[in-house]
Amino acid sequence: MDHYEVLGLSKNASKDEIKDAFRRLAVKFHPDKHSGSPKAVRDTATLRFKQVSEAYQVLSDDRKRAEYNFRSRYQNSGATGNHYGYGYGYGHHNYGSEYRPGSGSGMGSNGFVSKFENVLRYLTTRAFLLNAAFAGALLGGMFVIDMGKDALWKTRNSGKSFEETMESIEKAKAQKNKT
Repeated sequence: MDHYEVLGLSKNASKDEIKDAFRRLAVKFHPDKHSGSPKAVRDTATLRFKQVSEAYQVLSDDRKRAEYNFRSRYQNSGATGNHYGYGYGYGHHNYGSEYRPGSGSGMGSNGFVSKFENVLRYLTTRAFLLNAAFAGALLGGMFVIDMGKDALWKTRNSGKSFEETMESIEKAKAQKNKT
C-alpha cells in the first residue's frame, strides 16, 4: 500500500497538504457516516478509513515519513520485504498493532540492512548519546587524575618512582626486623 497514493498526494507533499487530504478523506470514509449503508459499503469505507488513518499517521511524522520513503525506495527496487517494515496491515496482518520501525526483512535473507538500521537508530538515540558522553567524561576524568597523581608524586619525590620508593621502604622494614 502506497501511503501517498492512499491520500492522493505526491511524494513531495507538504505537511499541510497531508493534513488537508487526511481530513477530507477521513470525513468521506468515516464509519459513522456509513452506519446506515449496506454491509459491503460499510466494510469498504471502514477499510479505507483505516488506510487513510495509517497513511496520515506515517506521513505526518517526520521520522516515520523519512523511514517510509527510505523503505519504499528499496521495495520499489525489489530489495526489501513486502510491507515497508511497519506493524500495520490489512488482510493477514493485524491492523492497529504498534509501529515497529525496522521490522521489515531488509536486504537478502539475513536482513543486514534492517539490522544495520536498527543499530544505527540505537546509536543515535538521545539516551545512548548521553550515556556515551557520561562514560567519556568518566574515562577522561580517570585519565586526568592518573596523570595528576604521577605529576604530583614526581614533584614531591624527585628522582624516585613510586615502585622504587616502595622497594626502599620494604628494604628498610627488613633491616629493622633483623636488628
